[in-house]
Amino acid sequence: MGEMRIRIDESLLTKLENLARAHKRTLEEEVNERLSASVADTPAESLYDAAVRIAAMTPKGVVQTDSVEILRELRDR
Repeated sequence: MGEMRIRIDESLLTKLENLARAHKRTLEEEVNERLSASVADTPAESLYDAAVRIAAMTPKGVVQTDSVEILRELRDR
């Protein structure tokens, strides 16, 4: 099993400790369970799929600004 060391806010640590206690698990078991659940059945999204998903949020008929124009404007500031 791998090992990882992270820093988290005290308030988050307290919540995790309380959840572990409520579920009668160690803190490590609780964190492992929550991490496993958060990534289960969640395939990594490709950049293309993310772009399609984001584009689908734009209402029909809204004209999109060409990204080249935006980059030029930022460069010329």
